[in-house]
Amino acid sequence: MAFEGLSTRLQNVFGKLKGRGKVSEDDVNEAMREVRLALLEADVNFKVVKDFIAKVKERAIGQEVVKSFTPGMVIIDIVNKELTELMGGEQAKLAKSNKPPTVILMAGLQGAGKTTLTGKLAKMLQTQKHKPLLVAGDIYRPAAIKQLEVLGGQIGVPVFTLGDQVSPVEIAKQGVKRAKDEGYDYVLIDTAGRLQIDEELMQEIKDIHSAVEPDEVLLVVDAMTGQEAVNVAKSFHEQLALTGVVLTKLDGDTRGGAALSVKAVTGCPIKFASTGEKIDQLEAFHPDRMASRILGMGDMLSLIEKAQSNIDADKAKELERKMRTAEFSFYDFLEQMEQVRNMGPLEQLLDMMPGMGKLKSNPNFKIDEKQIKRTEAVAKSMTHAEKLKPDIINFSRRKRIAAGSGTTVADVNRLLKQFEDMKKMMKQFSGMMGPNGKPKGGMGALKNMFGGKNKGKFPF
Repeated sequence: MAFEGLSTRLQNVFGKLKGRGKVSEDDVNEAMREVRLALLEADVNFKVVKDFIAKVKERAIGQEVVKSFTPGMVIIDIVNKELTELMGGEQAKLAKSNKPPTVILMAGLQGAGKTTLTGKLAKMLQTQKHKPLLVAGDIYRPAAIKQLEVLGGQIGVPVFTLGDQVSPVEIAKQGVKRAKDEGYDYVLIDTAGRLQIDEELMQEIKDIHSAVEPDEVLLVVDAMTGQEAVNVAKSFHEQLALTGVVLTKLDGDTRGGAALSVKAVTGCPIKFASTGEKIDQLEAFHPDRMASRILGMGDMLSLIEKAQSNIDADKAKELERKMRTAEFSFYDFLEQMEQVRNMGPLEQLLDMMPGMGKLKSNPNFKIDEKQIKRTEAVAKSMTHAEKLKPDIINFSRRKRIAAGSGTTVADVNRLLKQFEDMKKMMKQFSGMMGPNGKPKGGMGALKNMFGGKNKGKFPF
């Protein structure tokens, strides 16, 4: 996660305030000093930090905190709200023209990942039941047109091109005309990467803008470049009247300064964030959810949305039935692992769970993707009969499974034990549930089941 260092520091600061029944002005000042340092180290714009701290202090030292029984929690709530406002307040949605197609002009520096991002946005629109057309307007970079055609082919979105001997202005005009003629409701125009100080190329994109009158002008910037990304956005906005910013590589080892500064410095909202290299790893940017993640409060809404879009509802119901009746097999186990993997890297999913930030900051905590792959390899090395009835797996079968999966007999034994424990727990869970779907012994019964001796018995 881009904000991991910042998130850990802020959680440590507020952890000191949480349990206090009374917070003095000195306590607030000390906490804000630490928050200020954390933000500056995260490469947040200096003026943005100064204004942010002033707003938080004004509210935190006021009556809102003094009268509270839980002043520490009130301060966290104030910071959460101010962080949300800093990043734009509400989600900035993509424009939709009353007279289709909606024209989106993509801009950015060379190497920011603009062409790939254009393909990702087309994929997102396609999953939302829209009909996008891609327009290859980068005639300068070798293989740029081919790259867009390959991306379009992967997602089944057509690409309009006139080759690299026609001016980008003419390509854009003809592309929009094609979209109108053939009933596309979105047209995404990929353009060449350019420096904001290159007058000739900046004039060219202004000419494209004048020719097609886009509904959206999105600037793609690399979040890894920190404050430089904000400076680029400011310069482009002054010359091109941007409607939004898209951050790439927000999943990388970056300090998060761009995401926290760009709206305040440029006035342009962040509309999307790329969270990985895969074509479907693009998310709408929600300031409130991002603020919640930074403060370690999780992002359950995004997690639920990921689950809804990647997990088959009918299969989930059938899986629940099998768990209740102890019919859960290794086929179901493998299918469940695949569906969870489709939701994205486990580390990103953990970032969305409340309280996981503190766990991840523990030096002993480590997500071992290799161990997950080994577990999957063990299950896949079983025969059809073994997957259905693991009870038949004797020692000789365990040796064969270990050899076939490149693991050890101990690895096989561990998975079989965890699998058996999980089935017992699910049977116990089924017996505790009443006809209305609620636990017979109340929530206390559930806590007892998932804690104590049963803790950690899930193999995934």
